[in-house]
Amino acid sequence: MDKIRVLATGLRFPEGPVFDETGCLWCVEQEGEGLFCRNLNGEILRVPTGGRPNGATVRDGYVWFCDSGQHAIRRLTISSKEVETVLDRIGADPLQWPNDLHFDQRGNLLFTCPGSSEDDMPGYVAAYSPDGLVEIVADELNYPNGLTLLPGSQTLLICETHKQRIWQGYWDEESLSWENISVWTTVIDVPDGDSIPGPDGLTVGPDGDVYVAVFGAGLIRVFSADGYFKRDITLPGQNPSNCAFDPSGELGLIVTETERGELLSITW
Repeated sequence: MDKIRVLATGLRFPEGPVFDETGCLWCVEQEGEGLFCRNLNGEILRVPTGGRPNGATVRDGYVWFCDSGQHAIRRLTISSKEVETVLDRIGADPLQWPNDLHFDQRGNLLFTCPGSSEDDMPGYVAAYSPDGLVEIVADELNYPNGLTLLPGSQTLLICETHKQRIWQGYWDEESLSWENISVWTTVIDVPDGDSIPGPDGLTVGPDGDVYVAVFGAGLIRVFSADGYFKRDITLPGQNPSNCAFDPSGELGLIVTETERGELLSITW
């Protein structure tokens, strides 16, 4: 049986939960214009960043995050709490409302740029290599959002929120290309599914299953690594935005929920 514990309330559109190397739990507050941190003792710290921070990840002592408000990829130095902009354009063009991001094993930073949620302009997915090369690796997607790599493989999953589906394809980290692309699964299968935005963030669990935050449906939908539905985790709010697992196992699955402004811990 799923046990849901509320770790924090009053968050202003939380997104991008992630643990740093010391075990502290971070997330962004889009409407709070900053980063939120809960340490191992439950103490809370907020770091103002400005803009509209979105998805986040941790690498090499930094919290890397998308900032759709500043059209940039930015990062926070965890030790000093200093914030800097890493990337804000591809060629001459500003980034198109960056949303979520993920590092591959080689250190390439993959990130989604869906555009504004208020129009139907197609979005794209790009990669930023350690030597500074930036490439668009997928385009013409209807609001590309969360993304992750399946462990032990080169399979890259990308959520296409407004089409209620998740794509899969082979990720070539050397050539920065996404190949042999196909639909991995369709997330919404209810009669009124077209009215629900669809998959937002996702993560791979220690059991190898894929946990998908379905925004507007009030659930985390769980799939096997090959895209078969396994079960749903029902949440107290309707708008989960993202999820991540606690590496220590203590807090289980962490979910950011935007309707109620909560940070949730789910164990079973």
